[in-house]
Formats: sequence, C-alpha cells, structure tokens
Amino acid sequence: MNILVTGGAGYIGSHTCVELLNSGYGVVVIDNLCTSNPKSLERVEKLTGKKVTFYEGDVRDEALMNKIFEENDVDRVVHFAAESHVDRSIKDPGVFARTNVLGTLTMLAAAKAAWELPDGSF
Repeated sequence: MNILVTGGAGYIGSHTCVELLNSGYGVVVIDNLCTSNPKSLERVEKLTGKKVTFYEGDVRDEALMNKIFEENDVDRVVHFAAESHVDRSIKDPGVFARTNVLGTLTMLAAAKAAWELPDGSF
C-alpha cells in the first residue's frame, strides 16, 4: 500500500514517514520546502533503510497532484501540507486560504479522479 504524505518533509510529516515506512507502507511525499528541508527525508531513509519517493511542489498544482497519483498508485493520503505560522497568517491571511483551503481541495480532486470507479463509486 502506498501512502501520500503532503508536507512530508516537515517535522510532523517526516516523523509520520518514519512510522509508515517502519510499518511496511510505501511512502510518497510532496512538499514545497518553504518551511522544511529535504535533508529530513534523507534522515528518514537513513533511519528506516527504505526509500521515499519525493516530489518538490505545491499541493495547489493540479497537474502535479494528478501526476503523483498516476505515477504512484496511491492508496491513502495523510495531508499535512498547510500554512501554520500565526505571524504570517496575520500579515497575509490570503496565503493561508489559498494554501490550506485550495490546496486541500486540489489534493481531494486528484484523489477522487484517481480512485473513482467508472460507476462513480470508490
């Protein structure tokens, strides 16, 4: 089973990746690296001895999200990609809305497109 972890290079995301890999799941990560570091995924791989499939990008990117689902046979999603810094939310609340709301909707649309059966069920 492959699990997509959005925001997977962040603190919580990378720790989740360790637990998922150690539990036998395949892990695919998307992260825009605005508040995280790709070295965290190197540490994940070193700790687990298992490879993470990584995409640098934004969950609002519809084409990229569709590509991730198409290339990786994703079965589940753990969605951590979000703007979470309070000081930035006060300075520019629109960034939060675009990332947290539109990013979630884009990810959900890609999952629906990948998982929907011809009869409309899942």
